Amino acid sequence: MILSRMFLVLLVLGWSTMNHVDQTYPEPYRPTDDRQVIERLSFKASDPIARELDSLRTDLRRNPRNLDSAVKLAARYIKQGRSEGDPRFLGQAQATLALWWNEPSPPPAALLLRATIRQNAHDFDQAIADLDQLLTLQPTNAQAWLTKASILQVQARYDEARRACQRLARLAAPHVLVGCLSDIGGMTGQSVKSKDLLRQALSDSALSGRERIWIATIQAEIATRTGAIEEAEQSFAEAFKTGIKDQYLLGAYADFLLDQGRYRDVVSLVQHETKSDGLLLRLALAEQALDLPWFQNHKAELASRFTASRERGTATHVREEARFTLMLQHDAQQALPLAQDNWNVQREPADARILLQCAIEAKNSAAAQPVIEWLRTNHVEDLRLKALAKQIQEKTS
Repeated sequence: MILSRMFLVLLVLGWSTMNHVDQTYPEPYRPTDDRQVIERLSFKASDPIARELDSLRTDLRRNPRNLDSAVKLAARYIKQGRSEGDPRFLGQAQATLALWWNEPSPPPAALLLRATIRQNAHDFDQAIADLDQLLTLQPTNAQAWLTKASILQVQARYDEARRACQRLARLAAPHVLVGCLSDIGGMTGQSVKSKDLLRQALSDSALSGRERIWIATIQAEIATRTGAIEEAEQSFAEAFKTGIKDQYLLGAYADFLLDQGRYRDVVSLVQHETKSDGLLLRLALAEQALDLPWFQNHKAELASRFTASRERGTATHVREEARFTLMLQHDAQQALPLAQDNWNVQREPADARILLQCAIEAKNSAAAQPVIEWLRTNHVEDLRLKALAKQIQEKTS
């Protein structure tokens, strides 16, 4: 799967996380031939990142029960996974926390990381439970409030998410509060005000690179939803100027380019980012539009990955599988229940869009009603979603 809003915000206050990865892994494969290539690593042993990870692993091996060493290594794994889009790093992070993972009341630092991993696996209720437990111990933990707000927003629990954001007023820099509230406001009928506040926040030269990516990406997505295409392009450019590789940003911009019909730009953007299922999906969508010869290979690879995910019993790829099934396999009847299952778990604009598209293609207007009600109740400002909803309503009137 790929990247939802919550994964972008978790770096803002200094904690590391990644976008879409799977926390369940098959048994390790042991080759019988020394000449066989198992994996091409994303960095060499002499790379500073490799040296840092090796140093952190050495510290932990010296004292496996040292929580501080375990937290540092787990956080670094998550950060690297976020950058590379490689799902195995999150599994390594969880393994690093094995001594504390199943404790009912682990130390606060372990609680926060466990919540991060659980929300990434779409185990939102358990993640919220961890965060609530942490906030009972540390009510001024700004990262916990921000993470909680993000999860609540993904679940469309907007009033609760706002209350969590408001707790940041005295705990974090003003731009963190602005980003948190504007992300929700931009979804619920306050796009103009939200963009103005975000624009002011971006004028602060003291923003870190991660903060700038976070705020500029929120601004870009609000602009996209409201049809301000040039403004969205400028905001994405602002995010990319940081030079920091971010999987969520890549996915959001790839979707923007796909909607503009800029398929070759999509290929250029993500052709080397195929470890992420979501980015491979976007690459395949562009290749299909361009009728490129290697599209079929990527389509087959995605089918294999989604099959493996189902066999492991994971539910983190459902949005991407629905999109794959509808747009690459052209099977609306199979895609619709996937989109419905996904909507029952998370309710972001991308989740709404795939469900509406599936309902239209499957000629099942009743399936679209939960999204239409969500649009109406929350005053969602999204031109594409409104056009799809109108198309459904016209067919039923």
